[in-house]
Amino acid sequence: MALTPKLINDGNAAVDEMLAGIVAAHPGHVFRPDNSPRTVVARHGPRQGKVGIVIGGGSGHEPTFLGYVGKGLADACAVGNVFASPPPQPAIDAAVAASGGAGVLFLYGNYAGDVMNFDMAAEMLEMDGIEARTVITTDDIASAPRADRQKRRGVAGNVFIFKAAGAAADLMYSFDEVERVARHANDRTFTMGVALSSCSLPQTRRPSFELPAGEMEIGMGIHGEPGVRRGPLRSANEVADEIMDGILAEMNAPAGARVAVLVNSLGATPLMELYILYARVAERLGAAGLTVHKALVGPYCTSLDMAGASITVMHIDNELERLIDHPCDCVMFRS
Repeated sequence: MALTPKLINDGNAAVDEMLAGIVAAHPGHVFRPDNSPRTVVARHGPRQGKVGIVIGGGSGHEPTFLGYVGKGLADACAVGNVFASPPPQPAIDAAVAASGGAGVLFLYGNYAGDVMNFDMAAEMLEMDGIEARTVITTDDIASAPRADRQKRRGVAGNVFIFKAAGAAADLMYSFDEVERVARHANDRTFTMGVALSSCSLPQTRRPSFELPAGEMEIGMGIHGEPGVRRGPLRSANEVADEIMDGILAEMNAPAGARVAVLVNSLGATPLMELYILYARVAERLGAAGLTVHKALVGPYCTSLDMAGASITVMHIDNELERLIDHPCDCVMFRS
């Protein structure tokens, strides 16, 4: 099996070298605390009396997670190895850096390693007098039935959920209210993806799973977790229709409702193809009587060099609209 070409030095050092590059490129936005190289902190985010927002997870999904650290969004991020949860210490360091005395909210996707390590971090923080709570994102509708939503994965919908919670914290909402907003945003966010090819990890430079040429897998996860259906590659409109059928049925929004939409590249799929997908998504939403308040198109939650895309729809209300529109200034995202 041929190696996938990559512009790296040492696969085992890729995450740390990436972090060094990000801090060097964006010193006005982020820094790494002394003796905590896997923690990224916003220069202008944390402040006294503000609820701290800490996000985190495995690398390889950039700009998720560390790209959303900045004023008005996340205050700090704990960074794991490629597709691996960060250990507790970077999460602790991130929480300490983000703490303004009003509590710290951990936000991350629903993966076993993340849950275990962030829970350990929260317990250790409590011993030091910092209250830490957790909201786990579960927007991937393909990963578990609706009745078991708490078992679903968190994927590209993280962008909208983090955005709403970060804005609430920036507006000085109380700890209870920031947590409520995060849960409310998660409950109204729905994502499904399609993979067209595998990705390759820096350490191996070989495909991490097999997906034959000319086939696609609907519902595959961002680490290559099994989807709901594998079959021949279909047209962009057919793929968008299959995904939108699932999202619209789950969301069950009445005509006249407003939505925020994300058409996301998993890494290798170019903007041309994303906008072709978005044209069909907009058509379907219009046919359902829904109004698009905000649309994002591009690589917002990737899976290294995987070919494919995901579609996220958030059913917004007046509060979520204000929070989604609230200004933020991050390394890889501004609004």
